[in-house]
Amino acid sequence: MLRIAVPNKGALSAASSQLLCDAGYLARRESAELVVADVENDIEFFFLRPRDIAVYVGSGRLDLGITGRDLLYDSNVPARELIALDFGHSTFRYAAPKSAMTDIKDLEGLRVATSFPGLVRSDLARRGISATIVTLDGAVETAVRLGVADAVADVVETGRTLRAAGLELLGEPVLRSEAIMIAKKGTDLAPPHERLLRRVQGVLVARRYVMMDYDVPADALDKACEITPGYESPTISPLQREGWVAVRAMVLKNEVNRTMDDLWELGARGILVSAIQACRL
Repeated sequence: MLRIAVPNKGALSAASSQLLCDAGYLARRESAELVVADVENDIEFFFLRPRDIAVYVGSGRLDLGITGRDLLYDSNVPARELIALDFGHSTFRYAAPKSAMTDIKDLEGLRVATSFPGLVRSDLARRGISATIVTLDGAVETAVRLGVADAVADVVETGRTLRAAGLELLGEPVLRSEAIMIAKKGTDLAPPHERLLRRVQGVLVARRYVMMDYDVPADALDKACEITPGYESPTISPLQREGWVAVRAMVLKNEVNRTMDDLWELGARGILVSAIQACRL
């Protein structure tokens, strides 16, 4: 039986469970459930703290897991990223009091507060910077005000919390993070692993695309296909109306309205858009 780690709470929890549900797996009925057995799909889901998931997967105790890229890098365990899941986006940044520093190199000899000591330690070592790491369990933005640190390193989505604490971002992002599926390094993926990944990837593609159907004059077909090339190629069908054809193609969801405008100006009519629940491509 395949054993999968899923975040039990936090920013990644609900989106992870929804992704697996959309992929056809049994959903957790109550938030208190720690283990859910999906007998039909021969899978067990273990709901764990996001920070612990890389440890369980890297040790080989669990086959696959969903966690954040920042948490994987911070754990320093032998686990690898398989696919990015396109939710839970954030950056990992340094921040310091306004006008106190201009470059990350200015952290030399100072104290940096963070909840990600492994990630910060590796980054500072890579830059050749010697600094004292102050490990805190969250809410690091208050560390400077309370005199515990001279700067902080933390996950940033909008930066609003840091600015409210009188801090400003320092340098470029250390890491761009999002939810990822991980496996232990050096392990080969068996058919059950690959089946789950195909299902998940099918949902991710379906979320990015819609299906567009439209009718277009045959003499404008080539230009229409340039507008909607599809995932591989569009499907073309003849219509009873002479000189017209029907076209079906996958279109990126964030380009739908522009694409419809372009097709309409080309002479296409009967343009319909429908959602794609899942796919295999």
